[in-house]
Amino acid sequence: MAVLPIIITGEPVLHSPANPVTAFDSELATLVADMFETMEEAPGVGLAAPQVGVGLRVFVYDWADENDTLWRGVAINPELWQSPLPLLDIDEADEEGCLSIPGERFPLIRSERVILRALDLDQKPFEIEASGWLARIFQHEYDHLDGVLYADRLQAPDAKAAAKAIRKQGWGQPGHSWLPTEEQLDA
Repeated sequence: MAVLPIIITGEPVLHSPANPVTAFDSELATLVADMFETMEEAPGVGLAAPQVGVGLRVFVYDWADENDTLWRGVAINPELWQSPLPLLDIDEADEEGCLSIPGERFPLIRSERVILRALDLDQKPFEIEASGWLARIFQHEYDHLDGVLYADRLQAPDAKAAAKAIRKQGWGQPGHSWLPTEEQLDA
């Protein structure tokens, strides 16, 4: 296993829809193992293949809920159904961050409930009904597979603040990444 560089916003693979996985082979298994190791080292609660420069519809997640139930797995070629967005003021929204926009956090309204359907590494289908933070994690990682970053969903004035932060760091163009074993960037 290896810790992979995490791609920062501006790289085309982050802003394009990912391709379906067609080969369930040792290369995919290695990618998934490397993604888990990278996510843990970062540290994060989810990581999508485009974030490590691979344009495939794969994400990993690892999060313990308030009952200490561990939610850890891989979603390959996922489908996601979401409940309607709640009618909240942005002040009531939970803050979200992203390993591909490290160090920045902004409030974002997400659906409270989702259903995730996907395949695991053995090509076995599974379904998870999720709410709260787990639903947020699934929505965030699923967005990556469609070429959408959480900053793309922000409302004014947070959208403007995120764009300013990205410009200030010199991001928003290809060629930027960070390696969790060498840098500790808050996501």
